[in-house]
Amino acid sequence: MERSNSDLSKLANRLNGNFERLNLSQRLGLIGGLAEHAVFTTSLGLEDQVLTRAIAMSAQKIDVVTLQTGRLFPESLSLLSTTKDKYNIDIKEYYPDPEALKEYVAAFGQDGFYNSVEARKSCCNIRKLQPLAAALRGADVWITGLRRQQSQDRSSIEFVEWDSERGLLKINPLADWTEEQISEIVAEHDIPINPLHARGFPSIGCQPCTRAIKPGENERAGRWWWEQQDTRECGLHVAASTAGAVPSPHEPVEHKGEVPNHV
Repeated sequence: MERSNSDLSKLANRLNGNFERLNLSQRLGLIGGLAEHAVFTTSLGLEDQVLTRAIAMSAQKIDVVTLQTGRLFPESLSLLSTTKDKYNIDIKEYYPDPEALKEYVAAFGQDGFYNSVEARKSCCNIRKLQPLAAALRGADVWITGLRRQQSQDRSSIEFVEWDSERGLLKINPLADWTEEQISEIVAEHDIPINPLHARGFPSIGCQPCTRAIKPGENERAGRWWWEQQDTRECGLHVAASTAGAVPSPHEPVEHKGEVPNHV
């Protein structure tokens, strides 16, 4: 998309009206028609599994990637393998920089993220934000599974947003979907999902930072539950200028070898 930032911001506003009237397949078709390099980042949650299946079933050229933080649940790792096999789809994995992890442990300790918001955001920066930067390098469209129903912080997300800091269009094809719609599609198409969902984990991230929710809590209440602030995000979907992540000196890279879990 050879357009100026201003043009792309206006395009995002126009596309929002179009998305409102389209079903998921049509939304993916619209993305495929306007993007030169579209990337979908999956965290293997319910919404992301629905999108992964839809992308695999479509004829659209959309790269599917995931962030291998090194602290994922075993169930999440197993689901990743199952999903690749079921849909015969390549899901590229991006890992944190091993040297940055060593520096983090030296500075904060293995599980130092429990001790301060600064330490937690530094961990998220290394394990998520830097790999995300590598995954989105060269992309002009970033697709996510964000929904308005997921939390108060996400209640006003648009279908299409101009991400000025990353220089791309961020598209949320399921923004208006309800939890019931997601569950119906999962059941109808026998989409593989994380068994932790049945144990009270509607939103699943890194193992040390995720707990089951309590009755009446919103679906993201189990993320970074020990923090008292109202807004708890890792920074993936928050502007860098307000995310507060502690920067790392290492450039984000795509790692060919795996970083062992629990590093």
